[in-house]
Amino acid sequence: MRKEKKNRANLPTVDEFLQYVPRRLDFEWYTEDDLVRIKVPKFTSNFGKSFCNFIKKDNMFVANFDKIGSLVWKNCDGRNNVKQILDMVTKEFPNQKDIDQRLFLFLQQMKALHYIDY
Repeated sequence: MRKEKKNRANLPTVDEFLQYVPRRLDFEWYTEDDLVRIKVPKFTSNFGKSFCNFIKKDNMFVANFDKIGSLVWKNCDGRNNVKQILDMVTKEFPNQKDIDQRLFLFLQQMKALHYIDY
């Protein structure tokens, strides 16, 4: 139970999270039909890269975002905070249920995958 309390202490409050300023990390990306596509390396280690070369496979894959993810990615520019991005997403997609939770989870996943940083 102590560990549980300790981990919760490390989590930001909603108000704190809304002030975070996400920024995209250095990935090649492009848009196709207004949807963002990110080129992501499969492996970053020399062994993994060598293995891909050996089996003659590309070391990159493309992550495809939906409309909401694309809007969020484009605005993770290091200038907009999470609150500003939430306002943009809410305005663009007014009929989406639980859009704030969806945004928070998406940003957390993007951080865990090392696609963005705060």
